[in-house]
Amino acid sequence: MRILLLGGTGEARELAHVLSGERGLEIVSSLAGRVADPVNPGGQVRVGGFGGVDGLRDWLAGNRIELVVDATHPFAATMTEHAARATADLGLPMLRLNRPGWTAGPGDRWLRVPDMNSAAAVSADTGSRILLTIGRQGVGAFAGYTKPWFLIRAIDPPESTLPPRHELLLARGPFTVAAEAELLDRHRIEVLVTKDSGGDATAAKLVAARDKGIPVVIVDRPSAPAGLVEVSSVTAVHTWVTEYAAAKGNRPAEA
Repeated sequence: MRILLLGGTGEARELAHVLSGERGLEIVSSLAGRVADPVNPGGQVRVGGFGGVDGLRDWLAGNRIELVVDATHPFAATMTEHAARATADLGLPMLRLNRPGWTAGPGDRWLRVPDMNSAAAVSADTGSRILLTIGRQGVGAFAGYTKPWFLIRAIDPPESTLPPRHELLLARGPFTVAAEAELLDRHRIEVLVTKDSGGDATAAKLVAARDKGIPVVIVDRPSAPAGLVEVSSVTAVHTWVTEYAAAKGNRPAEA
């Protein structure tokens, strides 16, 4: 069974390793190519876009893909939508790994907003020294705010217009709570802005902000297409895929 694994996340790399070890499964990992130096998941990998829904549909058919697993970032809404439409057109099954989002706990000062434009407005009203941990996409929403100072942390430099008062910090997580706390202190950060990515890899900043009483502006996730089959862990994906493959006769049910 040939499976397209839409990746770019830590879970996708783990899935590529786990599923490639299963007899009867051939995994093709797809990376969007938005990071200049991505962490390679190993195995068969393709990099770059598909050319929209039509291009993806043609690629799936031409490469005899029998199942699509979407393990992209929770904010990769366009890719998820294109995959849902292309698989529906071809009558192919699609499984989405949707890691749980973050939940506020005692001491957290979270301000939830629906989109990046709202995040820019709320953060500018909340403090004058702002740490942006939203990746390189979406930074343009803050460009028109001239009074606050922004520390922009991303893996690669943003390509959009940047706010006039800023410093760019290129870094790749995961980060420790101690390192995040030191960063907040060193730059005298008053507001943290992030997306509700979920997971442990970048959660340390939330702990550090809580410990220091710093408000966090959190952008809510985009809505997923209706009707998708979703699971919340790598283990659940592995179980679903192997049971589906067994039912289709691609591998023994007891294996």
